[in-house]
This record gives sequence, structure tokens and C-alpha cells, in this order.
Amino acid sequence: MSKLGDLGAKLYRGEVGYDFVGKRFVWYGVSILITITAIVALAVQGLNMGIEFKGGAVFTTPKTSVSESQAREDAEKASGHDAIVQKLGTGGLRIQISELDTEAAADVKTKLAADLKVEAGQINADLVGPSWGEQIANKAWTGLGVFMILVVIYLAIAFEWRMAIAALIALIHDLTITVGVYALVGFEVTPGTVIGLLTILGYSLYDTVVVFDGLKEGSKDITKQTRWTYSEVANRSINGTLVRSINTTVVALLPVGALLFIGGGILDAGMLNDISLSLFVGLAAGAYSSIFIATPLVVDLKEREPAMKALKKRVLAKRASAAKDGSSEDGFGAGDAPEVVAQGRSGRRR
Repeated sequence: MSKLGDLGAKLYRGEVGYDFVGKRFVWYGVSILITITAIVALAVQGLNMGIEFKGGAVFTTPKTSVSESQAREDAEKASGHDAIVQKLGTGGLRIQISELDTEAAADVKTKLAADLKVEAGQINADLVGPSWGEQIANKAWTGLGVFMILVVIYLAIAFEWRMAIAALIALIHDLTITVGVYALVGFEVTPGTVIGLLTILGYSLYDTVVVFDGLKEGSKDITKQTRWTYSEVANRSINGTLVRSINTTVVALLPVGALLFIGGGILDAGMLNDISLSLFVGLAAGAYSSIFIATPLVVDLKEREPAMKALKKRVLAKRASAAKDGSSEDGFGAGDAPEVVAQGRSGRRR
């Protein structure tokens, strides 16, 4: 068995583990710092909205020897606006200029043809109105709102309202970080970006639900025993799914990373950046939030209940009594782990 596989087996059985829940305020602090940075970036720099949201024109040229930098300079001189130029696989160029109306676009097309030494009829011009982009943005917000509502309703029914609230906060956390990164790096926001954002919500939720499912099973009839507090059962649930979460996240990040760093970076296929950056950042943030944010939040909400407060008091009293009598039963021993894990995975009690 590999070292990672051996570690995963030990984590699953509870023989080793990390106190994620006990150090939750450290993770909260890290997340708050990152979130504040993302919000400041959004407020100061804003998002580089694509032409689909601002309106403008996209010119596609035939094969030309003119460089991207020279074409960008020519396009900006002809239009008076900033231009984004991308090299196409055909050898042509894709020139994107925002805030151009039909009359101005025709004039720019003529000037570009002269500068690029091609015929004006060979340049394809597509106009995008700002109202179309506004419709896309409104539909995206509507879809996001409906998704959030359905998630809360489903999790409240399948698990409980505390888990629904924690999952919602984790999702908002992931979205904020991802959008903040877009503001920081200045990547263009396109419909592909919106698709990527909606995709990562499902992935983030999947990781969170896996941990919640283990916690739900592990905490059945928890008040009828005096060996573990709710936070300890929650911590075991995180450790039991830790390697699985790491493996699925790494496997998902590898192809997305190839799209972002190789496709968008080395091969300069800039259009791949639209969706790949949101996926890459969102997948990483989703894995982080499911482990360090969602479950610890559930613990904070759950342990406010009188029943859980009473349970914790009984568990600590029993351990204090056991320590006084010289007993080794403290609720954390390796011998206790198989029983907790079995209970968490199958719902059976011993």
C-alpha cells in the first residue's frame, strides 16, 4: 500500500487525525483575510467585463503577418478605445473593441483593413449590444439565486438547517474568492466565466455533502453516549474523508491546470482563461471550504443547543473522573476509533 493510501486508511479508522475543528478560529481568520482581500480588489480594480457584457465589436481577420502588439496599437488608434487582440490558429487575429456602435465599427473595419494590408471584405465584424450582455448578467444572477435557494431547501430536508446555512456560507465564500482573483489578475469576465462559476458551486457542494453525510451518520443518538462530544465526531468525519477530498481535488485540478497554464499561458489560447481560471480557483477554494469552513460552522451552530452543551459537560466530567481514577478512557484513543468510524459509515452502534 502506498504511503498516502496507508495514511488514508489510518485517518479512516481514526488511528491518526488532525484537529480541524479545534483550530477552526485559525481557519476562520484565514478565510476572512482572503475574503477581505477579494472584496477590496473588487472595489478598487473592479472586474474586466468582456464585450458580451459591455457591448462592442469583434473583428476576425484572415491570415496576416502583422503582430498582435502592432494590431492592438492599430485598433486602438482607429477606434479610440482599448483593444484585446488574440492570435488564431488560422494565422488570423481576433480583435475585440468595446463600446463601438454600428457606424463606428464600419469605420474601424476600413481602417484595420488598410493597416493589416487585407481586404475589408475579408474581415468579419460581429456587433454585440450592451443590452444583450445585461440580459446574460440578469439570467446568471437569477440562476445563481435559484441554485442557492434550492441548495438550502435540499440540505435542510436531507440533513438539517444548520448544515444548510453552513453550506450556503461556504458557497458564498468560494464565489467571493474566485471573483476576487479575477479582479486581482484582470482576466476578462465572459459567459465562459459564468459557466465556470456555476460549475464550481456543484463541485464545492459535493465535497461538503460528503463530509456532512459522515457527520450525520456518526452523530445519530449521540446524546445517548458519554464518550465523544459533537465536535469530536465532526472532526473524525473530516479526517475520515480527508484523503478522498484531496485525491478528487487533485485529479480535478490537473486537467483544469493544463487548460489554464499550458493552454492559456504557454500556447497563448487566451479564450481558455475565461473558464479555466474560475474552475481552478473555485475547485481549490471549494475543497478548502468543505474541510475548514463548512463543518466547523456546523459545530459552532450545533453546540449552541442545550442538549449538546449538556453532552459536552457529561463527556468532560466522565473524562475528569476517569483521569482521577487512572483510567485510560478519554474518548481519543485509537481503540475507540473503529467504533466511531463504523457508526459514522453504517449507522450501527456497538
